Amino acid sequence: MKDSIKIGIAGATGYIGLELIKILIKHPKTKIIYLCAQKSLGKKIHKFDKKIKKKNLPKISHISNINWNKIDVIFAALPNGEARKLAFLKPNSVKLIDLSADFRLDSLVSYKKWYGGNFKSHKLLKKAIYSITEFKRDKLSKYNIISCPGCYPTSIQIPLIPLLKNKMINSKNIIIDSKSGYSGAGKNLKKKFKFKNLYDSVSAYGVGSHRHMAEIDQELSLASKTKINVQFTPHLIPMFRGILSTIYVELSPNITAKKVYNFLKLIHKNNKFVRIKKFNAPIGTGDVMNTNFCDITVCNDRSKNKAK
Repeated sequence: MKDSIKIGIAGATGYIGLELIKILIKHPKTKIIYLCAQKSLGKKIHKFDKKIKKKNLPKISHISNINWNKIDVIFAALPNGEARKLAFLKPNSVKLIDLSADFRLDSLVSYKKWYGGNFKSHKLLKKAIYSITEFKRDKLSKYNIISCPGCYPTSIQIPLIPLLKNKMINSKNIIIDSKSGYSGAGKNLKKKFKFKNLYDSVSAYGVGSHRHMAEIDQELSLASKTKINVQFTPHLIPMFRGILSTIYVELSPNITAKKVYNFLKLIHKNNKFVRIKKFNAPIGTGDVMNTNFCDITVCNDRSKNKAK
């Protein structure tokens, strides 16, 4: 194994790019070789975020200046549609880890419906794997493009996929109420959300039309081997970061909430970043803020055949 993985980041000055840098500079096995952007070429990255204090980071450069032989991985922290262009540009020897939605959907028709544009390359999709690491860790080395899941889908799939695969819940009656801080909107927050009193109120948005619904339905359907259309409502709440997803499920015959809880504890016992908290205990975003953890609990419902 190499002493360190050499990395380039495309879209380094955006919100996601800056957060990625903060994570990677703490990792003992990574070395950032290129920080790429369209503007501010030649500037130091700490000008965009004072929390990035590491001194030996490269200055911002254009992606056309990358010597591909010097890196192992390129991260795409770019708007939807741009990672596909990068996938054509890079050599096969360099892995692409995409943080946008470009490779999340396995149907070109579905991508066009939810994100617009024309994604014409079936070959690129075949090179890509959609991955929540806890479920596909052993497959990642076989693929040239790794598609990272969206924020809401991550919070939803980590608890639900094991339950659906093992038929512990009814796949036809899943209700999801998710609440997110406004950091998910990135730098263009006020353009995306034109609500009054954004920082002092709670607002539902994307009701019945949020793009992440396609991704959630796709992956849960694959897990259950049956078509799933979840009821999903996202909310924007007046905090900067974090997600809390409350998921209401109907239990299969002879399954109790406590059995679901014990099963999730067993499934995730070796997944370092998934923490199963106490049964029937409240959890909140304050326990995972600025970490890579996903906390999960299972609670009884007044109806014996339901849980949350």
